[in-house]
Amino acid sequence: MNTEVIVALAVGAVIVLVAAVALRLADRVGLPSLLLYLALGVALGEGGLGVQFEDYSLTQTLGVAALVVILAEGGLTTRWGDVRRAIGPGLSLATIGVAVSVVVTAAVGVWLLGFSWGYALLLGAVISSTDAAAVFATLRRLPLPRRMAAALEAESGLNDAPVILLVAVLADSLTGGETSAWWLTGVVIVGELLGGSVIGLAIGVGGVQLLRRSALPLSGFYPLATLALCVLAFSSASLLHTSGFVAVYLCGLVLGNASLPHRAASIGFAEGMASLAQIGLFVLLGLLVSPDRLVGALGPALLIGGALLLVARPLSVLASLVWFRMPWSQQLFISWAGLRGAVPIVLATFPLTAQVPGATFIFDTVFVLVVVFTLVQGWSLPVVARRLGIATPLTPRDVVVESAPLDELDADLVQMTVPAGSRLHGVYLPELRLPEDAAVVLIVRGGRSFVPDRTTRLMRGDQALLVSARRSRAEAERRLRAVSRAGRLASWRGERGAPTEID
Repeated sequence: MNTEVIVALAVGAVIVLVAAVALRLADRVGLPSLLLYLALGVALGEGGLGVQFEDYSLTQTLGVAALVVILAEGGLTTRWGDVRRAIGPGLSLATIGVAVSVVVTAAVGVWLLGFSWGYALLLGAVISSTDAAAVFATLRRLPLPRRMAAALEAESGLNDAPVILLVAVLADSLTGGETSAWWLTGVVIVGELLGGSVIGLAIGVGGVQLLRRSALPLSGFYPLATLALCVLAFSSASLLHTSGFVAVYLCGLVLGNASLPHRAASIGFAEGMASLAQIGLFVLLGLLVSPDRLVGALGPALLIGGALLLVARPLSVLASLVWFRMPWSQQLFISWAGLRGAVPIVLATFPLTAQVPGATFIFDTVFVLVVVFTLVQGWSLPVVARRLGIATPLTPRDVVVESAPLDELDADLVQMTVPAGSRLHGVYLPELRLPEDAAVVLIVRGGRSFVPDRTTRLMRGDQALLVSARRSRAEAERRLRAVSRAGRLASWRGERGAPTEID
């Protein structure tokens, strides 16, 4: 084998291991992990170990691929119940909010920095998109109101698509391409978003039926198939000239909220792949930076970033959420929580690839802006949430249920975990009142496995295996959820265990 390939594999493995340790360090000190990944890339680049890398086209291609995986994971791990309550605010932030943010930021660039309107609009479009990786990683660690957090997640999952289309149009117009009327551009963007939505939902629904009816030879194929369906949604939508980013997010949302075989393993696999994509993307972007140029971009970046954070973002939130009943404290938090990350930096490679005049300055400015304001916003979000009085106590998770098909027996093997706070704790197995053709056959407690009997009581932290006839599995899962929420007298209390929110 080629020595260079072996060295590249070794370096890649070391980078992943170092990045994993860096993630733990970032959690301890309260810093967003992307800053450490970017720093690792800069340290490897021309300002550090001297690795020369200036392939903007390759970076753009790999960046888009990484965003596909990150958005797929975001959809897979988002609860449909939360999205249903927040789809209006989230969609408004991803469309109206983006438009307001671009225009206000561009106006600051024209009036204070002397940019042309076309150049200023391009810069505003590049930095207007909130970053899915940063939002998902940061907000899900905070005890926030679900509707507000879901609105931010929906915004970050949906706003990439219109922004990428807008950046492409503006970059083309600045390099001598044909400039369409703004109303026509708007119609095209809306059409691509709607088309991507239809394709993503269709592939998601079809994928659910496929995975439910297919007995794959290895359980490890289910996570691969789930992620492959999300990538298929992106590629299909893109080939049909619609929005692949909307398609991949919505496909992941459908798959992640369906009762699929090995669902928990599939989501865990997607989370791991998204983390790997983030590491690779941020390190690659760090390699692309020339530290000597960043000093000249510091002043404009602070000015543009300050205008974005203190003027453009609040105005965009106000214009987007005026139609919805959302408390002012939550609107203020949303204004502060418009996190930027890899997406603006990846978008900054589009003008470079299109050879827009001044594109290098845009890239350097965006890089400095993302680093500085991620540092400012990332550590302060818990403090801001407490000061605004919107931090909420964490509620116990519902019982975790995962199933796998046993085709030859026309049965399903169901695995469940009893979480802390569940009312399954202390319940005797007969009190579960499962269907006659369903039974708990094995319990793992404290690392020890045993076969239960009628005198066995479930305890928090237990992992249990249940075998059920396929026709009764849904009823058994509903009963487990009902008892987990309301205890052994769940039916008397009106709890039926409906899967309104899937963890």
